[in-house]
Amino acid sequence: MNIFGRAVRFSTPRLGKHSLVSLLSVVLLLAAWPQRSSASQDQNAPAPPPQDAQAAPAPAYTQQSPEQIQQLVAPIALYPDSLVAQILAASTFPEQVVEADRWVQAHPDLKGADLGTAVDQQPWDPSVKALAAFPAVLGNMDKNLSWTSSLGDAYYNQQSDVMAAVQIMRRRAQEAGNLKTTPQQTVTTQDSNIDIEPASSDEVYIPAYNPWGVYGGPVMAWPGWYPYPGIWYGGPYLNFGLGFGIGWYGGFGWGWNHWGFNWRGGYGMYGGGRYYSRSNTFYNRGSYYRGGGARGVANNVQRGANGERGGANARSGAFNGNRQAARGYAAPRGQSGVRSGAFSGYKGGGQARSSASRGSASMGAGASRGGGGGASHGGGGGRR
Repeated sequence: MNIFGRAVRFSTPRLGKHSLVSLLSVVLLLAAWPQRSSASQDQNAPAPPPQDAQAAPAPAYTQQSPEQIQQLVAPIALYPDSLVAQILAASTFPEQVVEADRWVQAHPDLKGADLGTAVDQQPWDPSVKALAAFPAVLGNMDKNLSWTSSLGDAYYNQQSDVMAAVQIMRRRAQEAGNLKTTPQQTVTTQDSNIDIEPASSDEVYIPAYNPWGVYGGPVMAWPGWYPYPGIWYGGPYLNFGLGFGIGWYGGFGWGWNHWGFNWRGGYGMYGGGRYYSRSNTFYNRGSYYRGGGARGVANNVQRGANGERGGANARSGAFNGNRQAARGYAAPRGQSGVRSGAFSGYKGGGQARSSASRGSASMGAGASRGGGGGASHGGGGGRR
């Protein structure tokens, strides 16, 4: 029975016409009340967020082929072992690399122990701190940021494959006659693995070379690659410029002698043990751990210098919140100008003038005394 029938039922001869009209009005009002109340609630309820405003999940890591990893390591494979270890570890903190490069540019007058003390106070991973002594290397990583973050992603997820690629590229350069012992470096071979160490324990020479043309065969250049002054040389062989003093490294737990590789084990080492990156940038994309080990556990507290196996979180400000750029998914950066004015006097041949490169005296006993023995030509294999 509908509401009108109920109203008529309750209307008796004792009720007058006026009373019946009043009763019907009340019934109609009560029938409409729930709908009006519901409509009012719907108007006050918050609207659901638009579909495109919801955070999109980060793309899953795509396994890199051996050729792709060889392309990634080509720009650094011929550096001394300790420096390669620092670069690979630091590449898992691309945001800190950007911050450190800008910090170094903002403090050009800091040298030696003063530089080391100032760097030691920064909240960076030990690997990033160590690279502050090599401004050209740090600047190259900042300028070619897409490459840096892609290298870090590969190192975080395929560490042993990256290590194998470094050795492959070293053997290619050696067979092409472009990797041998010189007055600046010592090249040795142990168990088919090639080690590169500074010839002097107090000074490091970073070879400048064309990473796409020094290995005897063509290597596809990284898209948008910028040839950074100080570590780029256009010839088909290695060129050595100024030395970087490392005498002050001993006073800091993140210094030169704390980095290296276990080539047979396929992993980088720091402080006498295996290095585990604690960066948040590349972890937990589809699985919690990749490649084993205590990775993906990020924190802002650094342990004792010699016991550290990683460092503080990377901060997001350098990428303005663009997580895609931080993870290497953004397009390569433009090639407009060198970020740092420190190499504005750069001349060809992969050499920066002694007055231009602040790094020549950074964390060490001073600048190089002469710049070494020039370019490395000709054959020669690894020395046992």
